[in-house]
Amino acid sequence: MTALSGDRLPLSAASAVSLAPENRPPWVRTITEEDLPPLSRLDEAVFAEHAYPYFVLRQLYDLHGDQLLVLDDGDALVGYVLVGTQSDKSRSWILGLGIDRRSRGRGFGRQLMAEALRRLRAAGVREVRLTVEPANTAAVELYESMGFTRLDHHENYFGPGDARLVMMLPLRR
Repeated sequence: MTALSGDRLPLSAASAVSLAPENRPPWVRTITEEDLPPLSRLDEAVFAEHAYPYFVLRQLYDLHGDQLLVLDDGDALVGYVLVGTQSDKSRSWILGLGIDRRSRGRGFGRQLMAEALRRLRAAGVREVRLTVEPANTAAVELYESMGFTRLDHHENYFGPGDARLVMMLPLRR
């Protein structure tokens, strides 16, 4: 969801997802079709009115399922990252990054992004871009700490008054 995404690490949102049982650390894995309903619930809890409709998540799964990673704690999904890559592998976009509200501040967004970037490098992708709401300082700081730089600021990127920063990271293997 480039149109409502990349900025998919919001400052606050309601949550309907549990934490890891018995303090077992969550692990990153590729999504399965059975994960779509809980992914949709997570996306709605994290992004509220900016959440992907279920049918869009379904189609994104069909198109980019191998690039849709979830963070699983054994009981529930606590986060996800969705990547879309151009067919020539010249550029990928982070189309969504969401972490359950109760699981934030524990490095899970960084864990998901690091794995996504590792996979993109291995696939030979040369550049990654994303959009982020300029006021979402936590997300901007995360992306900058991972090497992303500010490429552009669009005051009406998603429509009147819906500004986004476009950030970019060149990938080296």
